[in-house]
Amino acid sequence: MGMLNGKVAIITGAARGVGFAHAKLFAQEGAKLVINDLGGEWDGTGEDTRAATQACEEIKKMGGEAVPNFANVADVEGAKGLIQQAIDTYGKLDILILNAGILRDKMSFNMELEDWDAVINVHLRGHFLPLHFAAAYWRERNKATGQPVNASVVMTSSEAGLYGNAGQINYAAAKAGIAAMAIVAARELGKYGVRANAIAPRARTRLTEGTFGTIPKTGDFDFMAPENNSPMVAYLASDAANEVTGQVFVVGGNEVQWMQGWTIHRTINKPNAAFTPEELAQRASELFGGESTQPRPFPQIQFIPGQAH
Repeated sequence: MGMLNGKVAIITGAARGVGFAHAKLFAQEGAKLVINDLGGEWDGTGEDTRAATQACEEIKKMGGEAVPNFANVADVEGAKGLIQQAIDTYGKLDILILNAGILRDKMSFNMELEDWDAVINVHLRGHFLPLHFAAAYWRERNKATGQPVNASVVMTSSEAGLYGNAGQINYAAAKAGIAAMAIVAARELGKYGVRANAIAPRARTRLTEGTFGTIPKTGDFDFMAPENNSPMVAYLASDAANEVTGQVFVVGGNEVQWMQGWTIHRTINKPNAAFTPEELAQRASELFGGESTQPRPFPQIQFIPGQAH
């Protein structure tokens, strides 16, 4: 009996990398799966039904249950059909894992508008549309039964979105939006019994190799293996995480970081009146307290074999 026994889960972008790692663990934990993947390249070009089909075949060899879905999750009918396929195949939907994504990295001053639109479309629209149709289904189920639906959504953000990474303005903007989307979804859907969280995974995938090059394995434990992210996703999807919602986690290697973003750091005020620009300049040292006012450094991931970090 796994932690997800009897659950029905959709995983988008699940034919390779992080998504396929999720699918394998979910199957081991007892979930019935719809494996969605358009089968395109890492930059979003092309499509191939073999990717999702082969992933399902591997899941079945493991003893799991899985059906393929080849829809573009950024397409209205594709996203709607994806949700309906889970319901038609298994009779319900309990878990939605939103993982599909692409990269088209360039600096803001030389990025083609097509590259901006493509990345925003796949990540933001490709997260929103399946969420939209799943949320409508869960809301109706709640209204029909009068009971919480006990469903879970896990979205895929990125440290690029949490910290901002030069050369990825489209990807970072989308991933920051996804972190916010998870919080909003948690607020909107909680009364129906739906939880929503986001992870920012650290993993060696087609996308990271295209941006950062090959990240070598060091020591006996492969800190950048995609499989390291999946236990947190399975936990968030399970009943054990019933009280966890509206949260963002950085996950990778042997570590989970619970993130708390956009909190109030320091406040200045003026009694009974608005500031003038000159007054703000005069009180800048009070506001900033001598601390750096430059963007926070992007975290350097340095794994030391055999040690926690």
